[in-house]
Amino acid sequence: MKNKNKRHTGVKMESRWTEEDWKRCCGSTKFAKEMAAAAPFFDLDHALRTARHIWLNLVDVNGWLEAFAAHPAIGTTSPSVSQWCKEEQSKAMSTVTDTTMEELKEWNQRYMDKFGFVFLICASGRGTPEILAELKKRYTNRPIVELENAAHEEMKITELRIERLFATAEVAAPSVASVDPVTKAGDRLGIIGAHLTAVPKTSPENITGTPLRSKPPITTHVLDVSHGAPASGMEVILEKWIYDSNQPPTFAERDHPGWKTLGSSETNNDGRSGQLMDIMDYIEPGFFRITFNTGKYAPMGFYPYVSIVFQVRENQKMEHFHVPLLHSPFSFTTYRGS
Repeated sequence: MKNKNKRHTGVKMESRWTEEDWKRCCGSTKFAKEMAAAAPFFDLDHALRTARHIWLNLVDVNGWLEAFAAHPAIGTTSPSVSQWCKEEQSKAMSTVTDTTMEELKEWNQRYMDKFGFVFLICASGRGTPEILAELKKRYTNRPIVELENAAHEEMKITELRIERLFATAEVAAPSVASVDPVTKAGDRLGIIGAHLTAVPKTSPENITGTPLRSKPPITTHVLDVSHGAPASGMEVILEKWIYDSNQPPTFAERDHPGWKTLGSSETNNDGRSGQLMDIMDYIEPGFFRITFNTGKYAPMGFYPYVSIVFQVRENQKMEHFHVPLLHSPFSFTTYRGS
């Protein structure tokens, strides 16, 4: 996504879009209602940050499934398919053959039969062979893992559609007086469809007094893969290594007093932890540790607790770090999510 991290400043946009407009971007009713309620937005970046927060933190699994159901299967040629879907799948349709179309239909059905929802992938710019390969690869996943994969792909699609919504908005061009000759703000506005009518030099975060982020820079959730469901009620602690920020803690230092607790919580019904640290624009680089009380959650399991240590580097201060735990009584997996 071009200029995804570039911030655009300006006044708040009027609430020009309805719940139906937001539902064109994402088929979840909850998502559409929350986006309509959160308006107006300063700019495209503000809308995208809000959308990610709503999708990942406020929309539950039922809302995810509702959004998935709004998508036709890749390769569907029905007249009911929206223009946006057709454009998103244009590369796939231009590279399809009779053989690959039949194979795509077959694997779409296999995927639906196994997981209960349509195979979701951000198809923009992807040919049929690439999509087919990804479909076959993801078909081997466990349902709980694939649910999250689909949710992340839905978010990618939603972001692209929100960009379209902004780019196609009918708005008045900014006046000459609104263009800052030093920063050439008028040029920046052109990139996102010239949808603002004035560009003050004060940035949005200074106007509102609130951070750019809509959630803490470090988050987590837990999935109980033995039951195929979120793990609710698991204790979680987030700590930071403050003894020596340049050197990672060694195994011998796992109980060192240099670990400072930033926050603790219990996972909710969706397996998501509460807020483990303050919401801040820039996270201080260093080494962090998330510890999960798996022993209390599953007393008959093999692991009394699970600790995950990871590093945030200097050039990652503006990034988001989602560190999930996929847990079962006798195994666990983690990865960096989004």
